[in-house]
Amino acid sequence: MKNKLNKQILLTLLTIVGFISVASAQLQNTNVLNEPPDISKDFEDFRNTYYLADELASFNPETGEGTIKYLRHNFATRQAFDNMLSRLVPAPANEFPTTEYADSPELPFSIEFISDRTIRIKTSSGPQFKKQEASLMLVNGVAKDARNLWKYSKITEGHKYTSSKGSVVITEKPWHVSIYNAQGKLLTSTLHLDDVKSTYTPVTPFSFVRRADDYSRSMDAVFSMSPEEKIFGCGESFTQFNKRGQKVILWTDDANGVQNETMYKPIPFYMSSRGYGVFMHHSTPITVDFGKYFNGANSMMIGDDEADLFVFIGEPKDILDEYTDLTGKAEMPPLWSFGFWMSRITYFSETEGREIAKNLRKHKIPSDVIHFDTGWFETDWRCNYEFSKNRFNDPIDMIADMKEDGFNVCLWQLPYFTPRNTLFNEIIEKGLAVKDRKGNIPYEDATLDFTNPETVTWYQNKIASLLKQGVGVIKVDFGEAAPATGIFSNGKTGFYEHNLYPLRYNKAVSEITKEVTGNSIIWARSAWAGSQRYPLHWGGDAATTNTAMAATLRGGLSFGLSGFTFWSHDVGGFVTKSPEDLYRRWTPFGMLTSHVRSHGEPPTEPWEYSKEFLVDFRNADNLRYQLMPYIYGQAKHSSENGLPMLRAMFVEFPNDPGSWLVDDQYLFGSDILVAPLFENGAERNVYLPKGKWIDYQTDKVYEGGWHSIKAGDIPIIMLVKDGTILPHIKLAQSTKDMDWSSLELKVFAADATTASCKLYIPNDSNLYNLEVVKKGDTFELVKNPLESKTKFKISTIK
Repeated sequence: MKNKLNKQILLTLLTIVGFISVASAQLQNTNVLNEPPDISKDFEDFRNTYYLADELASFNPETGEGTIKYLRHNFATRQAFDNMLSRLVPAPANEFPTTEYADSPELPFSIEFISDRTIRIKTSSGPQFKKQEASLMLVNGVAKDARNLWKYSKITEGHKYTSSKGSVVITEKPWHVSIYNAQGKLLTSTLHLDDVKSTYTPVTPFSFVRRADDYSRSMDAVFSMSPEEKIFGCGESFTQFNKRGQKVILWTDDANGVQNETMYKPIPFYMSSRGYGVFMHHSTPITVDFGKYFNGANSMMIGDDEADLFVFIGEPKDILDEYTDLTGKAEMPPLWSFGFWMSRITYFSETEGREIAKNLRKHKIPSDVIHFDTGWFETDWRCNYEFSKNRFNDPIDMIADMKEDGFNVCLWQLPYFTPRNTLFNEIIEKGLAVKDRKGNIPYEDATLDFTNPETVTWYQNKIASLLKQGVGVIKVDFGEAAPATGIFSNGKTGFYEHNLYPLRYNKAVSEITKEVTGNSIIWARSAWAGSQRYPLHWGGDAATTNTAMAATLRGGLSFGLSGFTFWSHDVGGFVTKSPEDLYRRWTPFGMLTSHVRSHGEPPTEPWEYSKEFLVDFRNADNLRYQLMPYIYGQAKHSSENGLPMLRAMFVEFPNDPGSWLVDDQYLFGSDILVAPLFENGAERNVYLPKGKWIDYQTDKVYEGGWHSIKAGDIPIIMLVKDGTILPHIKLAQSTKDMDWSSLELKVFAADATTASCKLYIPNDSNLYNLEVVKKGDTFELVKNPLESKTKFKISTIK
């Protein structure tokens, strides 16, 4: 027994030491391995040649295809009063023979219409000889054609297309593409050199660059910005919520935390407070300058030699719906995934896992998932898809017993294989890894090449063997370090494949999981555009601090505004043991997110803290489980409409100016406003949109505007919109044991005489709308569409 205990202590210490070495953060701007490339430097280089979009040289209104004439420029300097100035000046051709190359090339341009709200703009910096392929980012690989929804008219300046939702004007000289809403308000327009002549600042307009060092080309799609415009999205960005005034690099990166500018989940999509959104349909590195260098210009510097942009017109909900129609909506995960996930780094053995399950039930902590992180293999971190034979006597029996008690098992793994891994030689011999230019592997580790169908089959067989043992879900960790200089099986380099790697990785695990278990569920850290089709993702390695907690929320809000319905984070933070006070405040924030997991440096289990903490944790967890009908119904509705469960205020209140300014509170679904406590104390300022809001814990009613509000017994502020039904279910220790045949409808009504909610119940494919009306002092259900399945008790909160 003593030897076994010493071995367990040693394993724990080795994990801590190993984790510390892994968690050493990458310094930025040091030109080391996998540092996100900022291609904006190519657009500032005096050696390079710049081609500025000047005029529409040809155009066929019926097909929307034509050409743009580009004028050649170089940067030149001028010294004035001890100050060196630079500007773009026209430049002659420098090729020989002079008869063979265009001085001012005329290159392809097209405009397509995907829906009555969605426009596709494509430009090219040169001929495209590559074979056209289906896009991994788009649903079914292509974008549909809806040109019939737009009416064409010839105008003096050029061409105009109009739908019921907006219009597009293409002027011939100078060339512009201008986007308007249905009321005729200009939303944004491409920038021409003429548009920036009234400033001394050398602004590069819509153009492309030809690099002097290798003659490769990249597009710079430059659009106008309005004075009060705000920008949101770009993936799980932890910097300031409003991206206006920031330069954002879109390159998947192991961010080693949640308080820097790199991202585990960059998404080449953003939306504007002006009423439009943009999807940059590319996988190359992208740097977007949202008015940082020049506040009137939105410069999308795209590594690709084309620009392929989808522009969406509408309010935030319209834009998210359109974008996710194009790139995919999240499938609905299983009910059990919405329960609490218990984890740490790491549980090492069957004995330890069974003890955790026993304690969760003993301490009445409702829970549905137990996660085994890096320590379930024979050697910690050495992923070979096999349980340790020394520490897991019968994993199949363990998984079955846990499932019977209402627990699903989640297992950690990653797609990188160290030289000592038992699978390393097989991966190399079968050609399953990414290669370098010599045919070797670019790193010491073998990185699975998911562009190779044989790799996908090999990998999915490994995952399937675990799922067939009863495992419920796979943790899809890492995926951000696909070799930038690697040569992939499909013939492309990491310049094009690095950002697609998380999408391919997410897809491979999700599809085999659904095939074996019937459930669409993963637990992934990395993502790219389209990954929202494969839920769900969590927020990376947060520090155990107040500022990390706040940054986590900003990341979740931004991620939700990038098309992702489902998202979670490590409750209490990850890097070190969470301070009890921080963990207490972070817990209800986690419980009021689409999915919830406690994970990180041990201890994370609530019974390892004080008795008072255990009670507080249990109360917050009980709240979530009793709210499961609300959570499940909102999840279904959100997934069908491309909406985030953790929702920025302006998604529901786009006409409320204050809602665009708040980044430290959110809406959980459509009807619950949540304001976490980011510092010690029980009170904070909260912004409420117009109308009345009812405190869930105290029943106190607040009008719209700013209020200083005290938290209730559960350390969070939680307000319900007037006229809302929150369906509740009897508390159970797992979702498996929930009784959906009897629900309580809690009606939150201050002035409202009607109230409603969305209801989605297990084993029923329909999403129902329930409505109650006030009769006397009580509310009555208008109709019970679930008469044969569910009975309702109605109570009123006022």
